[in-house]
Amino acid sequence: MSFRIVVAVKYVPDATGDRRFADDMTVARDDVDGQLSELDEYAVEQALRISENSGADVEVTVLTVGPEDAKDALRKALSMGADKAIHVEDDDLHGTDAIGTSLVLAKAVEKAGYDLVVCGMASTDGTSGVVPALLAERLGVPQVTLLSEVSVEGVTVTGRRDGDAASEQLEASLPAVVSVTDRSGEARYPSFKGIMAAKKKPLTSWDLDDLEIDAGEVGLKGSWTAVDSADERPARTAGTIVKDEGEGGKQLAEFLTSQKFI
Repeated sequence: MSFRIVVAVKYVPDATGDRRFADDMTVARDDVDGQLSELDEYAVEQALRISENSGADVEVTVLTVGPEDAKDALRKALSMGADKAIHVEDDDLHGTDAIGTSLVLAKAVEKAGYDLVVCGMASTDGTSGVVPALLAERLGVPQVTLLSEVSVEGVTVTGRRDGDAASEQLEASLPAVVSVTDRSGEARYPSFKGIMAAKKKPLTSWDLDDLEIDAGEVGLKGSWTAVDSADERPARTAGTIVKDEGEGGKQLAEFLTSQKFI
């Protein structure tokens, strides 16, 4: 049996687009392009490196939860080199928060089969960074998060977590969940050969019934968190120009103090 790696990825709105909230306080996706979360590209990259550096037969599966267009994120990961993809799509998932998402991912990971789950450190839209820990808790396996380096040897996953003052060397017995940071290694660009090959790789679609999840546990009604209100960011105004006629430093200090920067 091959060593099975599942990479959890997310389809997110382009950060350079004009992102807005819809009437139900979820992100309006109609007028903005979507893409594979940049931070999840590092997770795909690390899974592929583990596969390449292993002497065993390794299968890399990418998994996402999202609308129809989320398949684009999976195809990007497949073109990078992943072996197959799973897309969980259901109208009742609309508005699901991080806790509900972790439930769906856990059920999908269990159904797919796994030895190691690799996640990015956070999504570029929600940026909460809690899903890897929630996923590990639901699966009942160890978590080793925010790794700058990760490797697998035998039945153990090891990695280095870099902090502000020190680095930690961590390890856990498999199966396990890990998350990697943007310091873990530059993600590869899909080659033309990889893009063409991705079109022939299997992409499976599941819904809530396939995962035996009740619709009341997910979506807006099942969410543990909610956005009560949101205001558009005000238009950028002209800045204040300080002419240094001997008092420039003082004026700058006063400005920084008024804005609570110092």
